[in-house]
Amino acid sequence: MSVATAELLAGYATDGRLFTGAWTDAPATIDVVEPATGDVLGAAGVADADTVSRAAASAAQAQREWAAAQPTERAAVLRRAAELLGEHRAELERWIVRETGSVRSKAEIEIRQSIDHLLVAAGLLGRPLGEMLPSAFPGRASFARRVPVGVVGVISPWNFPVILSMRSVAPALALGNAVLVKPDAETPITGGVLVARVFEEAGLPEGVLHVLPGGADVGQAIASDPNVSMIAFTGSTATGRAVAETAGRTLKRVMLELGGNSPLIVLDDADIELASSAGAFGSFLHQGQVCMAVSRHLVHESIADAYVEALATRAARLPVGNPDTEEVALGPIINARQLDRIQSVVDGTVAAGATVVVGGQRDDPYYPPTVLRDVAPGTPAYEEEIFGPVAPVTTFRDDAEAVELANSTEYGLAAAVQTGSRERGDAIAAQLRAGMVHVNDQTVNEESAAPFGGPGATGSGFCGGSANLEAFTRWQWLTSRDRAAPFPF
Repeated sequence: MSVATAELLAGYATDGRLFTGAWTDAPATIDVVEPATGDVLGAAGVADADTVSRAAASAAQAQREWAAAQPTERAAVLRRAAELLGEHRAELERWIVRETGSVRSKAEIEIRQSIDHLLVAAGLLGRPLGEMLPSAFPGRASFARRVPVGVVGVISPWNFPVILSMRSVAPALALGNAVLVKPDAETPITGGVLVARVFEEAGLPEGVLHVLPGGADVGQAIASDPNVSMIAFTGSTATGRAVAETAGRTLKRVMLELGGNSPLIVLDDADIELASSAGAFGSFLHQGQVCMAVSRHLVHESIADAYVEALATRAARLPVGNPDTEEVALGPIINARQLDRIQSVVDGTVAAGATVVVGGQRDDPYYPPTVLRDVAPGTPAYEEEIFGPVAPVTTFRDDAEAVELANSTEYGLAAAVQTGSRERGDAIAAQLRAGMVHVNDQTVNEESAAPFGGPGATGSGFCGGSANLEAFTRWQWLTSRDRAAPFPF
């Protein structure tokens, strides 16, 4: 039976093998557990330091031939990978729902956006990759050109495992690099096995891609390996700092996409119903387990009561349950540790003077959509990245205070403004310290052709669209003469 009609992951999600250019036995395996039920869905191979070392050496060898392949050949592999995601959409979306606890619409976004990332990456090969320079020496041609960095280590998280693996894997491969992928141990199938199978069936040459699930030890092994030239990490700020420290010892290039504490500013001329809709979506999508989630609702004091009422009404009517068997808006939290953390943040913020309007108490493995009002700067829900379905509301008196509050964070990922005046919104947007700002929208936005990233504790470097050319290649200056010239010595 052809792959077009067979399940893409049949057998591969249960046999506990690793993809290191080919499928091999793993030094250990882990169970893949469904957050909503606790059921074991399958088994995944886990790498160790020796596996990483062998994979990195193999990738370094394979990369040279892959970089020398015709751009049309590399682009064809990426386009075929995109086709495979589309052909197996239903199968892969269900795996995302069950392994990550996401609702179906979020799974659909993952596959659709991953297809876009593959196609945009293939399109990079039609871009100019260098320029001819004037030379001070007659008869010498001078070029500045972009060349692959070599072997790229991609360390991806559990919340959007397909997109956040593919966002780096696709452009890295398109531009002639080899890749080691370390998906999170919570999502080794959708973040790893899925990626391996797609590229295996798309015809990627053996050795160019290695998928190495595991914990922090595997990530540190990738970050320290001398055959790895670059790390593209997506995850928490604390872990990102540790990865960067390790990578820095071998002077690797590091691209860090870390945490966020993204504000939604609601001005006094905003449409309250539309603003509360944007706020609810931004805070509660995928149980708030999104780096770009609306983390702080900054609302003008004159409309705060109406906004809180509208937001709480929306939160109260969102159904919570098992997204694989029920029509729900929110699924389970990824694990008990994260549930503990969300409850701790809510309890600490209430103890500091905030009020729970709706929600506020866990119902394992779920956490209900929660609205907190009177959240003051300095409290846990204001200062921390919650990574849960919690909407903290803080008021402001004027536009200047709104900007000051929005920027009063070490993070700088995303921000949004709701207003009846686009001109006023654009003026505020220009003052916000964020890598991505959206007027009359919410903060959870990503398009494969747009740059993604932000300053401060949010990380370093941008990916996406044209930014991928800079991220996954390096400059090389090349000069060339028809024949050798004499020199004074």
